[in-house]
Amino acid sequence: MSATAPSANLGDVIDRTADPQDIAFIGLDGSQQATEYRFGDIDERADAFARALLAEGFRQGERIALFGANSVDYVIALLGIMRAGLTAVPVNFKLPAAQVDYVLRDSEARLVFCDGERRSQVPADLPSRLLGTPPADAGRAEAPFVSFQPGPDDVALLLYTSGSSGRPKGVLLSHASHRWVVDIRRIATPLADERVLIAAPLYHMNALALVLLTLASHASAVLLPQFNATAYIGAIDRYRCTWLTAVPPMIAMMLRERDALAKADLGSVRVVRMGSAPVSPSLLEQTRRLLPNARVINAYGTTEGSPVVFGPHPKGLPTPPQSVGYPHPAVALRLIDEQGRDGAEGVLELKSPGLMLGYHRRDDLAPFTADGYYVTGDVFRRDADGFYSFVRRRDDMFVSGGENIYPGEVEHALERHPAVQQACVVPVPDDIKGTKPVAFVVPRQGVAVPDEATLKGFSLRHLAAYQHPRRIWFIEALPLAATQKIDRRALAAEALRRLEDRSS
Repeated sequence: MSATAPSANLGDVIDRTADPQDIAFIGLDGSQQATEYRFGDIDERADAFARALLAEGFRQGERIALFGANSVDYVIALLGIMRAGLTAVPVNFKLPAAQVDYVLRDSEARLVFCDGERRSQVPADLPSRLLGTPPADAGRAEAPFVSFQPGPDDVALLLYTSGSSGRPKGVLLSHASHRWVVDIRRIATPLADERVLIAAPLYHMNALALVLLTLASHASAVLLPQFNATAYIGAIDRYRCTWLTAVPPMIAMMLRERDALAKADLGSVRVVRMGSAPVSPSLLEQTRRLLPNARVINAYGTTEGSPVVFGPHPKGLPTPPQSVGYPHPAVALRLIDEQGRDGAEGVLELKSPGLMLGYHRRDDLAPFTADGYYVTGDVFRRDADGFYSFVRRRDDMFVSGGENIYPGEVEHALERHPAVQQACVVPVPDDIKGTKPVAFVVPRQGVAVPDEATLKGFSLRHLAAYQHPRRIWFIEALPLAATQKIDRRALAAEALRRLEDRSS
């Protein structure tokens, strides 16, 4: 890449006009030992990685998998793969073995870079190497490395998403779409003076897009291998982190660590970007009390449609607490109701330069409309000022006695109770109704926990009779699926087990 002409390669996001000696990452290992990495070192190592892959004979477009916890070595490999014109395939290591095997084979990965803890999970017939181990020919070269310069449809990333059922879907993301995402976000979210904390997994768009943004912004980031609530709190305190991105369950887990919170100073935090799942009013209010100096952003994005969807109101109107914002000026949106009409409530469809190219080898799926909009499957509502608010996932709905039940509505009602931190509603079979709703509730710390009958009575005062949960169980934390969202399937199975135990 020339020093004057910007590269179109997504792996070339590092700003080479800025000081290469600045700290890019403070990488923490599992025992919280820190190592500092400078921008210039990361840049050189990514070039060496790319050069060596090409010297080994890998060809443009071939897939290289990444299978491990967060690390700077992971980031270097990611950049190097893309600079070489190959496709990086970040693999979710929390998937069961059969699905890991499916992803590696469906992606046709030629090589897997993994960490030591997960090497045994790589199928024996697939070549693998440890992250941090340079490729065979990674020595310095006399001439600067010139990255592959992609066209508009050249693939940079193949990310697999898992829905509530079915096999994982490979999302094809181009260099062009995600260079656009980085450039747009740099304008809207200046990070140069921030200390970013990243703990969400790099196989997920939430963290992956943020790593690329911090590198492009020449910002310093603290990188945790995985999310752990006490380690997360400690990192904010120790490194004076100013900018956080998290999924709502991560913040909910933080709130339970009362001892760690009592010892920590979290006053450095200026921004919290909450995404990947809806934020309840209760959690939003508690987050603002926990981090009083921080602006809390209730964000929305998808792997298929990018993190650039909503933003501030063009007239400067304040964003309502539960809203995800006003449509970004570069994104076209519409809400399609059950009659196929564009209105104030319906399934969100969007079009922007950040859209995926499509799903890998999934001709059975039709994610785009005839006029090029991506159908998210998420139901939103638009208010009179043009602000959008998430209502529910279209496919979470279930029918009980002929009535449609949307779990999000029931959960929001339960979370209005002062003793409820989080709620999750799932269906269980019923001989008369077909299915019926039951709920799992995480109680709020420091508040007397009501009994089941009291909470059921509360739900009946705020919901239609057919909506109220027939059973409510209190648990310490809601389980997370591999997607970092609440594992509704696991809770449905747990509900069945509890009901069966009671009847036996």
